[in-house]
Parts: sequence; C-alpha cells; structure tokens
Amino acid sequence: MTEADPPRRRDPSSISRARRYTPRGRTVREAAEAGEDNRARENGARDREAARRERNRAAQQESGTEDLAAKRRREAAARSRERRQRETGEIPEARTESRPAPQSTRRTARSEPVRRTGTVRSTATRRTGNVGPQRRPLSRETGPVAVKPLPRLPKLGSPRRRLRMAAAFVMILLVLSGTRLIQLQVTDSAAYAAEALNQRLTTEPLPAERGAILDRNGNRLAYSIESNYIAVDPGMVEGDPAELAALLAPLLGRKASEIEPIIATKESAQGDAIRFAYLQRGVDIAVGNQIEDLKNPGLIVGDDERRVVPGHDLAANLLGFTGGDQGEGLTGMEAEYDEWLRGTDGEVSYERSQSGQPIPGAFYREEPPEPGNDLQLTIDADLQFQVQKILEQTVTDHDATFGSAMVMDVHSGEMLAMASTPTYDAANPFEVDSDEAYRDYGTQATVDPGSIHKAIVFAAALEEGCITPDGTMQVDQTITKGDQEYHDTYQHGDAVLSLAGIIAQSSNVGTIELADCIGKEKLYEYQRAFGLGETTGVGVAGEATGILQEPENWSGTSYGSVPIGHEGTATIIQMAALYAAIANDGVYVQPTVIDHKIEADGTVVEQEEPETRRVISTETAQQLQYLLQAPIAAETGTGRNAELENYHLAGKTGTGGLVVDGEYAPGNVASFVGFAPAEDPQYVVAVSVYVPGGGGGGSTTGEAFKEINEFALGYFGVRPATTPPPVFDVWG
Repeated sequence: MTEADPPRRRDPSSISRARRYTPRGRTVREAAEAGEDNRARENGARDREAARRERNRAAQQESGTEDLAAKRRREAAARSRERRQRETGEIPEARTESRPAPQSTRRTARSEPVRRTGTVRSTATRRTGNVGPQRRPLSRETGPVAVKPLPRLPKLGSPRRRLRMAAAFVMILLVLSGTRLIQLQVTDSAAYAAEALNQRLTTEPLPAERGAILDRNGNRLAYSIESNYIAVDPGMVEGDPAELAALLAPLLGRKASEIEPIIATKESAQGDAIRFAYLQRGVDIAVGNQIEDLKNPGLIVGDDERRVVPGHDLAANLLGFTGGDQGEGLTGMEAEYDEWLRGTDGEVSYERSQSGQPIPGAFYREEPPEPGNDLQLTIDADLQFQVQKILEQTVTDHDATFGSAMVMDVHSGEMLAMASTPTYDAANPFEVDSDEAYRDYGTQATVDPGSIHKAIVFAAALEEGCITPDGTMQVDQTITKGDQEYHDTYQHGDAVLSLAGIIAQSSNVGTIELADCIGKEKLYEYQRAFGLGETTGVGVAGEATGILQEPENWSGTSYGSVPIGHEGTATIIQMAALYAAIANDGVYVQPTVIDHKIEADGTVVEQEEPETRRVISTETAQQLQYLLQAPIAAETGTGRNAELENYHLAGKTGTGGLVVDGEYAPGNVASFVGFAPAEDPQYVVAVSVYVPGGGGGGSTTGEAFKEINEFALGYFGVRPATTPPPVFDVWG
C-alpha cells in the first residue's frame, strides 16, 4: 500500500461487534492471535452439533414423520445460527444445501488473518472497501484441533431387573414371615399358650378336713381346726431369700437355715420350675395374717387345718401324731388309720399377676376336698387319765426307765385304757429328747414275761389232768435242767405244796414239774392258743409279735426256762389277752381299740365282731379264776400288797428280763396281770415297768395294780364284794 492510497476507514459497527463477541472485548485479530486453539475447539464443537442436527433432520425428512411446526423451528434456528456466524466472521465446516462453498476457497479465506491496517496478505486479488465478516482460512497448522471423544459412560442398570429382584426378595420375606406366623398361630399356638398359662397359673391344694379321733363317750381326743399353711413360689419372691427367711423364722417356729434353701431353690432336680413349696403347715391364722402383711408376691398363705390334741399327753403314745407336707399320720392310730382319717384333698388353680394377686375373670378351676372320716375308740378318756397318772407315779417311785399299763374288757376285748411312759405332748410332737418317747410300750416293747407266763402252765396242767385244783405236789427248793439250776425265791425247803401254794408263792420248781407233765409239744400248743408268738391285732401300728420257741428248738435248759417265762418274749398286751381268756371262762377274745368308724356324713360303720376261740374249758377257767386269787389273798402270796378292801382281785406277778442287743440288760421287768372282781371277772388290768435297779413284780407294781383296779371298778359301778376273800391252804 502506497502513500497515495487514501486510508481505509473501518466499519465501527463491525469492530464493536467483533469486540463484543470475543474474550475480554478484543478484536477478531487479537482473538485470532491469542486464542486460535480455543476458537478451533469451539468451532469444532459447534460444527459437530450442526452436523448432528442436520443428520437428524435428514433422517426425519426421509421417514416423513417430521411435522410442519418442527420444521419451522429448525429453519428459524438455522437462520439464527447463520446470522451469528456472519456477525462473528466464523465459517462453519459444514454448509447447508442452500449455501454451498468450495473447501479450497474456505481454507484460503481463513488462512489470511485480518490486519489492523486493513491490508490482507494473500496470493489472491486484493480487495478494497469495507471489511465485512472475515472467514478464517483453514490449514493444517491453523485448522480445528481434533477433539478427544468423551469417556464411555458405564452401562446403566436395568430398572426392571432391579424391580424384579426386589419383588422376589420381598416375596421371600413375606413367605417366611407367613410361614412363621402360621407356625405360631396354628402349629405351636397350643404349646405357647400353655407355656404362657403355666407362667401365670398357680395350683394350690385344698386340704381335706382330717377326721377326728373320739373316745368311747364321744369326747374328742384329736381333731382338726381351721388354720393356714405358708408356702412359697420361688420364682416370684422379691428380695434376698436369706433376709426373707430371717423374717419368717420366728413366725413359723423354724430355723432360718431350714427355710432359706426352700425359698432359694427355683428348679427341681429335673429342671422343672418350682411354683409351690410348703414352708409350714397348720400355723395359726394370726400368724398367717402377719405373713400376708409382708406383701411379698412369692409367699402364699392358704387355708389349712391344724391338728389339736386337747389332752396333750393323754394317750399320746396310742394316738400318735401327724406331720409332713400332706399332714399324714406318722405314728400310732394316726398312722394305722391314716387313709380313713385323711379324706381326699382338693385343689384350686388360678392365674396370678406379677404382684401375686388373682387375675379377675381369668382361668379358675376348683376341685373341692372330701373330708375325712371319724374314728371312735374304745378308750375312756377319764379312765385313761387315771391309769396314766398311776403309771407315771410308779415309774417315778421306782426309778423305772419305761412302763405300760392297760385296762381291758374281759368279754368284748375292748381296751378301755392304754397308758405308756415315757410319753410326749401330741400337740407339739417334735419337742422330745428322744424318739423313744413315741413308742407305745404296751404293744411294741417285748420282754421276758417271767412268772406271769406260768398261768399257761397252770391252765394246761388242769386241762390235761396233771393236777387237780385241790391237789398237792412234792416241791423241792431247786431243780436242774440241762446245766442250769432253778430255785424258788420263797424259802420252803423240801415241802409239799398245794396247787394254790405253787401259784401263790410263784414256785419255779413246781411250775417246771407241771410242765414236764404236760410235755413241750402240748405246752407249745397252749402258748399258741393263748396268742403268744403273733400280734393281737389290737389296731395299733407297729405292734410286735414277740418270740416263741418251737419245741424242736428247745435246749436242755429250755425245759426249765420256757415254763417260767424265759427264752421267749411277749408284749404286755399279749399277756393281758391271755388273762382275759381265763377270766372269760376259757374263751380268747381278740383285743381291739376300735369301737366303730363314722363316715363324714355321720353314718356309723359297725366293726366286725372280734375273733374268738376257746382255749380251755369253762370248768378249768373257773377253777383257775379262783386259784389266781391266792397270790393276793394268801399270807405267803407274792401279790399281797395288791389286796383291795372291798373287792376280790385275781392275778399273778412276774419278774422277767429285758434283752438289749442280744444280751440281758441289768435289772428286771416287773409285772402284775390280773382281773376283777375275781368271782365275776369284768376287767383285766396289766402293769409292767422296767427297773434297771431291780425289783420284784409284786413289790414294784402291786400298788399300781391295786389302785387301777380300785378306780376302774368304782368308775364303772361294779358292786363291792359281799363275802370275805377265800382262804387258801398253801401247804399240802
């Protein structure tokens, strides 16, 4: 360009537009020089977008699916794009069909940048005039930079697959839940319901009222009254078991060490939960109220009964006592007739809350108890009191260890009194020094009967004709059997004694000689007939049989020992029954302590008639009834201190031994057995005591025999004798 050429004026509007559409307001040239690469990238992106839209538009035209409105929108967009390109001077790579341009021309045009002076370097013809929109020439050096393809996006998951998996998972959960619900509601519902009920259910006994034991006159010897039982549900106990046991111990009268294990043990040995365990039965209602005030839900206070024995030690050894969790009879008549007396317990089941209170309207079931039956004895309470009093005094006076005394009806076999000592308070039966206090010595203690056994020999001798009632015998002072010498206690030398004299003086030698006449086999038969060697069946639990030597077991000394009451044992009730058979004109009557039974509704159950059998003839029995007065009436009799002023008594004294651990214990068993009145026997009285210091039957028990007879005869209204006692000729 020469100086003559006039300067070219720039189109201010074009520069302004160029500045407006370039970065930081620079000119097209400045933008081309500074940011050629940026423009190339932007132009390439726009060209690719335009090409894409063109392809889409062509495809839509071919498919014939494009509507008029869409076509107009595309045309308007294309016009707007071309206008923008003209204003900025950009030349798109792809042209529309309406404005084609040769590729070589476009590249040449864009290769020449516009200078600020308005001149353009180019091999083509120079153009003058206003500078319009400039097209950037395309070349390899300045053309658009290849754009890297965008990274491939990860493949999107299938929503349908996810939905199907989620639905399957939900269905599995529903099936499992439904199965479990069916199992709980249908299959296992009964088991779970029962388990839940068990956790709330409490079953308590309803003890049946135990029947009363009455004397022959209807006086209650033992009966039951209303009381409470104290039990525990260990699973519901609140607080420390040791502290609770310490609170209960003084109220229940038990040691805390005994109560604590019951409270603390929640499971049985088999692993079952313990829901009920007795702590104490038969407590006073006032005590039950105090325990209820503790407000411990684990403690149970229920209705119970308590055995009352108004006579305390009166006939205690005969009556026995009750105890245990079920209140069963443990000794005596209470044990022997437990099933008859106890009745049938009931029970009540109900649901309890956590506080221990019954749940209103919940499960409740009650089985009422059936009360027990009464038992009426043949014992007379007043006579029993006197006999027991006399016996205890005798034991005290002679320093005896134990003793027994009884009164028996001769004709019926009824036991009117049965006393035993040592005794105990049947109302508090566990407060004893020794278990021996529970023993009924009249039926359970076996001793050598001694000379009271001689009545069998005398009866057999009379029955077999070995001697007559008024007969006599040569009786030496001693006799030897085997290697044992036997002698008479009364010093008479070699004398002739009448049968009355032999009985009165209790001659051992005379009795052995009579036994030799009878023979051991026949003597054994009489022993069995009089009831030795077997229980009497009086009705007392634990009655002993005694020991009876069979003839084939006799040794040389047995010929001397057995007839006088050794080498064998018996109970005092067996000896009483023996003398009752003599007093009953030779007929043995089985002793009994039961008068009759009474059912709960008051129906009287009569007892079967006692077993009876004839042992000796009436004549022999009556002869012996007379002769047995000799020990009391004769001057040399062994029972002189038993003589009674207004009544004639018959009986025999005896001195036996007590075998302990296979050996004879020191001292003697002193006995006196007889009947009254002698001319018309009504009652048999038997007294026996063990005196470690020794003592004869007459001297030890004679006074007791006399006093018991005196009271019994007067008590039952027996008329006194109107004739003097018989006189016996002892010496032949």
